[in-house]
Amino acid sequence: MRRKEFIQLTTLSGIGIGLSMANTLNSCSSKTEPIHSLEFKKLTSNLVKDWCDGMIRVQINNPSNIEEHGALGCPACSHIHGRCMDAVYPFLYMADTTGDRKYLYAAVGVMDWAENNVSQENGSWTVVPNPKSWKGITVFGAIALAEALHYHGHVLEDDRRKSWTARLEKAGQYVYDTFSIAFTNINYGGTAIYGLNLIGRVLKNNEFIAKSKALAEDIKSYFTANENLLFGECKPDAKKLSAKGLHGVDLGYNVEETLNSLVMYALQVKDDELIQILTKSLNSHLEFMLPDGAWDNSWGTRQYKWSYWGSRTCDGSQPAFAMMADINPAFGTAAIKNTELLKRCTAEGLIHGGPHYISHGIPPCLHHTFTHAKPLTALLDHWEELPELNTNTLLPRVTADGVKNFKDLDVTLFAKGDWRGTISAYDAIYKDGDYRQATGGALSVLYHNKVGLLCTASMAIYKMVEAYNQQPNPGVDFALTPRVETFKEDAWYSNIFDRAAAIHSEENDSDLQLIAKTELKDKSNETVTDTASDFELLYQSSKDSMQIIAKTDQTIKEPTAFVLPIVSPTGEKVTQSNPNEITIQKPEGLVIITASVPMTIKDTPKERIFNMVPGVEAVPILAYFESDSQELEIRIKVS
Repeated sequence: MRRKEFIQLTTLSGIGIGLSMANTLNSCSSKTEPIHSLEFKKLTSNLVKDWCDGMIRVQINNPSNIEEHGALGCPACSHIHGRCMDAVYPFLYMADTTGDRKYLYAAVGVMDWAENNVSQENGSWTVVPNPKSWKGITVFGAIALAEALHYHGHVLEDDRRKSWTARLEKAGQYVYDTFSIAFTNINYGGTAIYGLNLIGRVLKNNEFIAKSKALAEDIKSYFTANENLLFGECKPDAKKLSAKGLHGVDLGYNVEETLNSLVMYALQVKDDELIQILTKSLNSHLEFMLPDGAWDNSWGTRQYKWSYWGSRTCDGSQPAFAMMADINPAFGTAAIKNTELLKRCTAEGLIHGGPHYISHGIPPCLHHTFTHAKPLTALLDHWEELPELNTNTLLPRVTADGVKNFKDLDVTLFAKGDWRGTISAYDAIYKDGDYRQATGGALSVLYHNKVGLLCTASMAIYKMVEAYNQQPNPGVDFALTPRVETFKEDAWYSNIFDRAAAIHSEENDSDLQLIAKTELKDKSNETVTDTASDFELLYQSSKDSMQIIAKTDQTIKEPTAFVLPIVSPTGEKVTQSNPNEITIQKPEGLVIITASVPMTIKDTPKERIFNMVPGVEAVPILAYFESDSQELEIRIKVS
């Protein structure tokens, strides 16, 4: 039985496709030639070329200094990224397909730099030129080198190809000796499954292939019980549970790294059991893709690396979703839409870490480009094997209507008319005593089909959790997450620090309501005292408007506000015609914010505030509870 037929028969009911659709798909399974999107291939090819040319423009040419010669200089960071050698794969692809030797020289340059600066005797590479720094990234470099040699090694002269192959064997041995599924975050062990299989095939090393298979069996127990979400993005224990009994899940790492490798492995070895698991998992993850191709990782455990289109240092979601599009055509839509978003965030050959980097004058970190060039190169190398790819099948969040709760996350998605939103009470923590992503019953995403992103969560407090992989936040740190907040004796209290919040929903034909019960807490999880601490947040969505009501039955003794940052790039006209109304003119429509109390816009040094997570500008609107009231209302409309 063919893979496609097997999966259709065993998983269609699990992903919500009825029998009539199943019959339609089976009747089409006799096609021998997929219908490819020529526009998508052109987009993919052009982006790979644009990114490779952009990386060459920042490649350092200084033969007298081996500490930098051949490396890719980062416009945003003061250090050289050790993983820049990952670019060997797209560079060698371009050298092979264009015949232009500048790409060959670029590939040789990054590999020579890596050998001189981040290569270790045990076969590993380090994340920066420091032998004591993190070596787990070896698996990513090894995959890039293996793909380059496997598909395009023939463009190298014999001696260099042999030396690179020997270096690959050392890296493969390091991964073989060191990696397990749970030795650190799940993305490493999960990626090693494909890595060891690929390296084993390239080197004809059966021990690598055997360990890959063993790891693949282990990872099958790392999917959540209800929604089959891959978990394990947490420390120190990949299987630890939160106070609510929830696993650590990060959407960005899952879709852009681990699931990619698992799909490529499962299809290569024809592991049908794993393909079934991955089909369900991809469908659940896909629920979080916004209509513009963005990944909603507002709630993820490693949200500190959320860049709207994905995660700062991961590869990209295209292979997993494109290669499985014969099972669910919406997977193909996801691959295309996200690639289109990456193009919109690209300038001068480099990906910027969010939609508003350019308007706010933030330089791009090079890491985004050399990692995301790899999966698009992989698509091009597998192009003739891909299923039909187009955007004919709409994304789940485009067609959604109503409320969907993810039990394994305590995160709720809602949709009514053109409104799309996310409410998070997720309490899983990446590391003990350190939490930052959206929680506390917060509105972590608000999106409108006509004007796009309106609200988004940032880190509560911006932290350089990974100093080598994050950029400093420019200017004053101001959280973008909509919230209730108060300050007492200079301490900040807000619902976005409350890990014990609870959410329930109600809906009828005309509107839907999500109600969050929450407390105002500080970063140490202490509840504010001697003023109102218990709040109810009511989010009500109809086809015409989005309404937020914040209320308490306690006496408010300290100035307390609802903070509503509205996503808006520099240049959009903001008008306040009266104290209770603010409008923002967007290209596609007018956003009208009204409130039951006067609103103010926080003074900022620049026209907009900016937060690195997820890389957007916003208008910071403050609405204070009045002294004689325990309730305020804010309404958002689009005309």
